[in-house]
Amino acid sequence: MEADGWDLVEDAENADVAVVNTCGFVEAAKKDSVDALLEANDLKGHGRTQAVVAVGCMAERYGKDLAEALPEADGVLGFDDYADISDRLQTILNGGIHASHTPRDRRKLLPISPAERQEAGTDVSLPGHAPVDLPEGVAPASGPRAPLRRRLGSNPVASVKLASGCDRRCSFCAIPSFRGSFISRRPSDVLGETRWLAEQGVKEIMLVSENNTSYGKDLGDIRLLETLLPELAAVDGIERVRVSYLQPAEMRPGLIDVLTSTEKVAPYFDLSFQHSAPGVLRAMRRFGDTDRFLELLETIREKAPQAGVRSNFIVGFPGETEADVAELERFLTGARLDAIGVFGYSDEEGTEAATYDHKLDQDVVDERLARVSRLAEELTSQRAEERVGERLEVLIESVDDEDGAVGRAAHQAPETDGQIRFADATAGDALRVGRMVVAKVVGTEGVDLVAEQCELLGAGPGAAGSEGPGAGRSQGAAEGVGR
Repeated sequence: MEADGWDLVEDAENADVAVVNTCGFVEAAKKDSVDALLEANDLKGHGRTQAVVAVGCMAERYGKDLAEALPEADGVLGFDDYADISDRLQTILNGGIHASHTPRDRRKLLPISPAERQEAGTDVSLPGHAPVDLPEGVAPASGPRAPLRRRLGSNPVASVKLASGCDRRCSFCAIPSFRGSFISRRPSDVLGETRWLAEQGVKEIMLVSENNTSYGKDLGDIRLLETLLPELAAVDGIERVRVSYLQPAEMRPGLIDVLTSTEKVAPYFDLSFQHSAPGVLRAMRRFGDTDRFLELLETIREKAPQAGVRSNFIVGFPGETEADVAELERFLTGARLDAIGVFGYSDEEGTEAATYDHKLDQDVVDERLARVSRLAEELTSQRAEERVGERLEVLIESVDDEDGAVGRAAHQAPETDGQIRFADATAGDALRVGRMVVAKVVGTEGVDLVAEQCELLGAGPGAAGSEGPGAGRSQGAAEGVGR
């Protein structure tokens, strides 16, 4: 868009077009997306804003149905519009109409065989999969292979897309139908983007996709992630590499080894358990049980005692019994998770579970949600207290007069998990954004930790006197809208 003459502005009221990125996953996220569209629409007539356009997963999932249900949106653009988004926005801004697409099952766009997808993927719109080579005539922001990406902030942490889509068929999830089948980005593109981000001052990258444990299967090597992680960690300027969203059923010994023993790779396990009662898991089209999951966690902690683990769980699934809830509580009590998300089941259109019998009354779902949520809050607070006395490597993310320095350790992912506040608010000159420091945990505030600085690490801003990147390190220790 910038190459076509558009300028990105900070405030929507100063924009000709407000582009709202939407989510189509669960009802709460869809409601937030609609609220954002309505909020942007309120700007029309009060400032410069002339048009509001919906993009993202909800726009892709519902297409013309969303356009009809939400006339406040002047346009609804699906994934196939992204390559021509500049022309689409100009048409809408000029008062023209771009017909919204009829939604389709994107799982059918790529071959069933993963080995055949890379070639076919060149003809299918895959948001975030553009190669790192810039179009002819467009000057790179930095370096010979800077990706076509614009950062919307200066946070020292940035996400890097590893893959998109999902081949799993969990009975409660509609994501594969509008995100499509699983397809990996090539390692060279992931590395190129990481190098560019490091040049922009990024210190931590978080690899994201619907299922990172499947990375490489369409490239002929299901163990490709184990090879890629050390290469990413070796990128000059990167201090931490984090992997999100791992499937317990796909965890491999080799992947556990790399995640727990590679310098600068966070021993962090975002494991999608969802439940632990075997009957509920089978109904979800998933695998495992309480004992197997606890064995997996034991294996991880034998290799990295300080490893961080988070997960999400659904309660009130059709057919769930009191015994099933008790089994889930048994798992949670024994798992010692650092962060727990608990959600009450609700039907999601187009999913297998929406057709199930034995639905629970809403008051039963609500009671179980409240009960398990209380247990989760208690257990994560206890887990935080277990970390008092630990020495952790902390990346400073913000410093202000009110909160002092705030950062995160390897066991804490941005936005979803806890954080670390430094007890000495006067240490602001030493604790600067982007610095990696060793800190000793001295207290807790719920799931958050309170710490004291011990020493500086790495080559972060102002880290004079360090011995270079990684010196002295020991292993163990909705984004805004484009307008």
